[in-house]
Amino acid sequence: MLALPLSACTIGIRPGTVSVGVGFGVELSPVITQFRPDRGEGSYYRVGESVRFVITLNRPGYITLVGVDPDGRAYEFDRFYLNPGTYTLPLASRQVQYTLTYPLGLQQVRAIYTNTPTPGSVRFEGRIYSDGLNSRTSSYLQLSGAQVRDVSDTYFYITQ
Repeated sequence: MLALPLSACTIGIRPGTVSVGVGFGVELSPVITQFRPDRGEGSYYRVGESVRFVITLNRPGYITLVGVDPDGRAYEFDRFYLNPGTYTLPLASRQVQYTLTYPLGLQQVRAIYTNTPTPGSVRFEGRIYSDGLNSRTSSYLQLSGAQVRDVSDTYFYITQ
């Protein structure tokens, strides 16, 4: 019985990082080579502060950012196109900020890469239970129709 759930797990090593990924039911390509909060993974931010993310891609494509609050609510909070390179998000040219609000605690963020734009009707929203984030990510990737796709996770903490 244990062999079935574990059969979808893979451990991948990327330059400078060790990542544990789940197959998501689709093949992932190593496109996102870095994704972290500007203060570093596991860092602390206060309510009302803005968080920024550093992301590096080795090919052009579309990024969707998904947050998962400590209470299990998942939501998509940004989409954009990037060329290969290293960026600090949000891009200054877009004149937006990622301002932190309640609830307090662990904030997970997932960057999803696709080589084609995902239809606007395909979105993340709602409560995530157990492995629901991976299931929704798998559905998102399949509905995107993209031939090249990747996923990278990071986290930080929101305090008062």
